[in-house]
Amino acid sequence: MGPEVKKAAVFEETYQNYLKQLAGIDCLARADVLGAKVSGNALAIDFYGDTYNVSAAGVTDARGKRANFAVSVVLCKYILVCPEEVVPDGIWVTYREFKDAGPLTGYFNSNTNKTIETTFSGRLDKLERASRRLGATAVEDGAAYDLSLAFKALPRIPVLLRFNDGDAEFPAQCSILFRRSAEHYLDMESLAIAGTFLTGNLIRE
Repeated sequence: MGPEVKKAAVFEETYQNYLKQLAGIDCLARADVLGAKVSGNALAIDFYGDTYNVSAAGVTDARGKRANFAVSVVLCKYILVCPEEVVPDGIWVTYREFKDAGPLTGYFNSNTNKTIETTFSGRLDKLERASRRLGATAVEDGAAYDLSLAFKALPRIPVLLRFNDGDAEFPAQCSILFRRSAEHYLDMESLAIAGTFLTGNLIRE
């Protein structure tokens, strides 16, 4: 069995384990707290503007096609981690400021902030166009950045992208921020996936 086949087997086992956990809870009762909608026996949840149906039967997109593994993990965990009530947003914080983020901070920075800095340095217009196509809205809060854009990863998890383009003196700088409340809705691995998913989509756009 090759490494890719083994990886696929691990992914499938993990996916099925999450579905078993969903089968053991009342997913539909969590709709209001999560900002989701009830669709038959599933929860309809928006992830960066695309709607997915999540239930113990699986995670599918609007066309009924099975979602990829990364998206499935984030959506399953969003339901499983769900707090008892809606948590106030709190302030914007970087990923490393979450108490359980430590082991994944390097991975997160490399695959979000650093990747965006490298890809879009000197291409501010391209970053803005790609962000707009992904549903971003401008944030006017007086902060001294070339771009401040808000995305909605999940109904209760907004994401803020701050970007300063590079020049002759300073390299490009990027920060991805979450509301403090995000740690009540997702574990740190899933939150990291949500950040890297945005980065991947910006690059593809």
